Amino acid sequence: MFPRLLPAALSLLLAACAATPTPNVAERRGNFAGDLPPMKTFAAPRSQRPTRSNTDLARDFMELSFRMESGRRLPKLTRFEGPITVAVSGNAPGSLQGDLTRLIQRFRSEAGIDISQTSSASEANIVIEVISKRELQRLVPQAACFVVPRISSWKEFKRARRGSVVDWTTLVTREKAAIFLPGDVSPQEVRDCLHEEIAQALGPLNDLYRLQDSVFNDDNFHTVLTGFDMMMLRAYYHPALRNGMSEQEVGARINAVLGQINPGGQGRAVRNTPSTPRVWKDAIETALGPKGSAEARIGAAKRAVSIAKSRGWTDGRTAFALYALGRLSLVREPELSLASFLESAQLYKANPETQVQAAHVAMQLAAFSLSAGQADSTLVLVNQSLPAVRDAENAALLATLLLLKAEALDLMGRTPEAEGVRANGLGWAQYGFGTGPTVRARVSEIAALKPRRTIQ
Repeated sequence: MFPRLLPAALSLLLAACAATPTPNVAERRGNFAGDLPPMKTFAAPRSQRPTRSNTDLARDFMELSFRMESGRRLPKLTRFEGPITVAVSGNAPGSLQGDLTRLIQRFRSEAGIDISQTSSASEANIVIEVISKRELQRLVPQAACFVVPRISSWKEFKRARRGSVVDWTTLVTREKAAIFLPGDVSPQEVRDCLHEEIAQALGPLNDLYRLQDSVFNDDNFHTVLTGFDMMMLRAYYHPALRNGMSEQEVGARINAVLGQINPGGQGRAVRNTPSTPRVWKDAIETALGPKGSAEARIGAAKRAVSIAKSRGWTDGRTAFALYALGRLSLVREPELSLASFLESAQLYKANPETQVQAAHVAMQLAAFSLSAGQADSTLVLVNQSLPAVRDAENAALLATLLLLKAEALDLMGRTPEAEGVRANGLGWAQYGFGTGPTVRARVSEIAALKPRRTIQ
């Protein structure tokens, strides 16, 4: 069982930042009470092929395919054979079908997988059952959604959840899988679950923190399948590989497979990024987990930063540890928080593969900047981030950035322009955050960051 973790609550971060006392900060805009514009959705995907060497990609493939997050080894490569069918059951929200159709088309065109949708849940290979968030988390509290093998319904899962039936390590081949996701969440959360859980139903089961351009990473920065992810799935279903192959057998063939599907990766310099030690993972999971006091979680984030720096890492793991420390210390140690975000941003911005991660940090820095009355700096941070966020199809982050931009424009006296930007942000907010009350609360939280102009 591999649950997608609950997404970070950006609203809480912004609210925490707004609660930090600063001089001349008093004005609070009321909740947005006007009619909301139509919900915006993304059109054609903009995924990019990975730029790493095929040697690095082969290592990624083997670790994703023959390991589980717990560290357990998977004895065989298992996949579906022949055409794959997907069905939806339960009370699906209106946005689900369009996002599922787009995703299936991407599997067909980018990963070369023979997959289609059927109306018959009883005959489908993969069943997506939509249930309530409360019911899902009653059995799996920390999961936003998850996938299990060999079953087709929630009823079956409740009977089999403690036994070997849903143990991926016992599979010989994949014939059935069930995905459980909530229907009473935002359209973006539903879509994100579709992407990650169908990908795991089809292929790799592991997540690796060192992957910077993949949804197969527990940092959850990428919310839709990337070009790297589609390449991994294309390799997974390549005819040179067979269901039931051992790790050694796949290892002997994967370089040739990647040479065929990614000739541009041949001859590139090998990065050979160091593996992530358990001690760092434990620190990050403690820092971002639901348990422990605020002091304990901040301490864990500091340990993660210290471990990363002591090992000389300059990749996304150090940046992510700094980002986590910035989030957690926002209220208690604002100076440390700002310094951590700045250092994280520097690392992320230096790597072309981590621009969406840099945008997440920029959102935090823009909140700091706006609360300090630095409208020009807020605009620079937002405008630099928007292209990467659009490419990553993250409507929640896109809406937050646009709403920050609108408040900065208001602070500069550019009110008509601000209203246009705000309307654009509200359209994306409905996809990213869901219901009208949630969207209006987000508008109010962001508006609360803007300082009142000093009265002379």
